Amino acid sequence: METGVVVVEKVEGRSTVTRCFSKYPLKFIIPRKVGSSKIDVVWVYSLTYGGGIVSGDCISCNFTIGDGCTAVLTTQASTKVYKSSGSKCSEQILEARVESNALLAIIPDPVTCFSTARYSQKQVFKVASDSSLVIVDWITSGRHENGERWDFNLYRSTNHIFLENDQPLFLDVVSLEQESTSSVGERMQDYQAIAMLILLGPKMQQIQKQVQDNVKMKMSEQLHHPCSALSRQIKGKSDHLWMKPSFIASCSAFGPKGIGLVVRVAAVTTESVYRFLQHQLAAMEPMLGMSPYS
Repeated sequence: METGVVVVEKVEGRSTVTRCFSKYPLKFIIPRKVGSSKIDVVWVYSLTYGGGIVSGDCISCNFTIGDGCTAVLTTQASTKVYKSSGSKCSEQILEARVESNALLAIIPDPVTCFSTARYSQKQVFKVASDSSLVIVDWITSGRHENGERWDFNLYRSTNHIFLENDQPLFLDVVSLEQESTSSVGERMQDYQAIAMLILLGPKMQQIQKQVQDNVKMKMSEQLHHPCSALSRQIKGKSDHLWMKPSFIASCSAFGPKGIGLVVRVAAVTTESVYRFLQHQLAAMEPMLGMSPYS
């Protein structure tokens, strides 16, 4: 059973929510105005009762973005995943169809898993050949003020993108699980947040180029001027000291003729990821009415 449905269609020439349904533990808020009223866009805020996802919750949503429409799905705060009860796993599933010449932007705050939490999310997108898509998917290490750092038991995030004929375009899974040989915290070392940014479609082409140039410049500066962006020195087995970057980013194209771009980030602070996303997506303000993460 779906816990949420949103349909966006053109009504009198403007993107309009023509159907909106949600039930416990999910709620949608659709403000009448976000940013400039001259921009044709619908913003949808997703939240849960109690401010987080309880062990065993299963939230399933279906979005349809009609021809020529623009829609944003975001959150009011980080998605908190509470402690698990036994082996129960909290789940979130999003299925979205983005039709011809439409744009869907998924720009949530990060997921924050509490100690022992078990969480799995899956997002499946079906896109037209001329539609555009933006996906931000990211997680923090946990509640620092409580001394928690990568203390959850399981985090899994799946993102699949298919073309209209069900042809796979992008298939990705991130899985972090405690192991007997090493904990997630040991493997992540000093990094406190990881993120993935996906840009796809004709409306994103110019932004893709800017992001590629920005990432190349940022990492080049760290390599040529390492002291400006390093967290600490590490002594290796050979007794040589090497410098650990406080922020790492990489990007690569995917799909026919490189129509998509995926950017992956690891950082020692959540704030630096916020700033990175804000900077990379600032050029979307004319499409969305306001700059993401501003």
